[in-house]
Amino acid sequence: MNENRQVTRAAGVIGLATLLSRVLGFIRDMVTAWFFGAGFLTDAFFVAFRIPNILRRLLAEGSLSIAFVPVFTEAIAKNGKEEAFRMARSAVRLLSIILAAVTIIGILAAPLLVRLMAPGFEGEKFTLTLILTRIMFPYLFFICLVGLCMGILNVLGHFAAPALSPVLLNLSIIGAVFLISPHLNQPVFGLALGVLIGGALQLFLQIPFLVHKGFLFWEKAPLYHRGVKKMFQMMGPAVFGAAVHQINILVGTLIASLLSEGSVSFLYYADRLVEFPLGIFAISTSVAALPSLARQAADQNMPALKNTFAHALSFTLFITFPAMVGLMILTRPIVALLFERGAFDPHSSEMTAYALLCYAVGLWAFAAVRVIVSTFYALLDTRTPVIMATLSIIANIGFSIALMGPMKHGGLALATSLASMFNVFLLLWALRKKIGPLNLKKIIESVSKSVVCSGIMGGCLWWMMGALDMPGPPDTWMRLWQISLLIAAGVVVYVMVAAILKCRELKDILDMLKTR
Repeated sequence: MNENRQVTRAAGVIGLATLLSRVLGFIRDMVTAWFFGAGFLTDAFFVAFRIPNILRRLLAEGSLSIAFVPVFTEAIAKNGKEEAFRMARSAVRLLSIILAAVTIIGILAAPLLVRLMAPGFEGEKFTLTLILTRIMFPYLFFICLVGLCMGILNVLGHFAAPALSPVLLNLSIIGAVFLISPHLNQPVFGLALGVLIGGALQLFLQIPFLVHKGFLFWEKAPLYHRGVKKMFQMMGPAVFGAAVHQINILVGTLIASLLSEGSVSFLYYADRLVEFPLGIFAISTSVAALPSLARQAADQNMPALKNTFAHALSFTLFITFPAMVGLMILTRPIVALLFERGAFDPHSSEMTAYALLCYAVGLWAFAAVRVIVSTFYALLDTRTPVIMATLSIIANIGFSIALMGPMKHGGLALATSLASMFNVFLLLWALRKKIGPLNLKKIIESVSKSVVCSGIMGGCLWWMMGALDMPGPPDTWMRLWQISLLIAAGVVVYVMVAAILKCRELKDILDMLKTR
């Protein structure tokens, strides 16, 4: 199986597992919105959850796995699997000690963290956010170890268990709302306990699959290995380079705390909807491509690396563009379907849809950044993404300040999109300088076809939405039927146009389905 086909197949496995996780994530958010609405309690919970969650994105999904995969791949290629396993066991043990210390420090420093995250929170709201932060902070310990386990399994060719682990988090939070929250004086504490339990379950899921691959935690290994040193050297810069989108979201949350009540929640719910296609398509492809890119970089096979990069980026945008167009057209009906019930009223839907539209504009850029950054780290280059990420964050702050006045929380979402677009162009320019021509002709040809397909699909959706009188009646089942019909029609139109234009990515997907 060639590398492109292997990447496509692995992306399909991760994407399907992520799809299940994201569906449960929406159910989780629907339950949360129904039970708690959008206001005082949810603002406090989302800020508190965002603190360990941002660290998870920066460490577990960002710098940790991206730094570990190339080093682990190189160790297998040069020293053999047994020595690579010794390095990985050393990483697990040393990281456990560091994470335990960070967790304790985080709990003690929670007041400062809350002040930094939400300077506009005062009084009872600040106190509630502080308590929730301390309850959930140990989640970081579990989820960072999950990130390390994910890197080991991915290099060994197993992608399903790490991708499925968020399912346990979502089930845990949903269960906590119904089984724990009703029995507490402050029901929102049940959500925090659900997060903590879910983190532990995610880690335990990885263990049997690691053992099956021959990775035994209890075998001898030094506490400190030279390969671990190399991994940690890459991690610091990788925090900024790999997770600039999350840092930009964090900036938006911080500024949103200064706006009217509910702004933090509107941005959170909108971001969750954007994360759905982003997680299924972009993150799946970047995770699937990283081991292949790392192997090619270790072998100094630059033509193959460029080919894999072009395929991964084109494939990601082929899937992301129609998702972006569909999301922009169906913002209001989707938000109403998922959240508009109980304490989440039509005004909350309108404000969340507004933020979603502004985030959706940048979906293609959020997706592209993940693939480009993975290529830099496969090349063991951590410096360049940091420089570009820093410039992007500065741009995001400037855009946010300029747009928050006239556009309120929507301006913060749009600022994040614009900053990500800026980051894409900076990264592509830097990558071309580093490794030479990037098969841009192939990428531009593919992207042009994807844009045409998405435009035709969007026109059809817009016409159909008008014919159905969307967003439709308040009846949930009618809304669900309408949106499902539109999504199905959009997929059919997109596939038909892609087939007419002979898009390579469509052929790759069909070949993958045939082999499965």
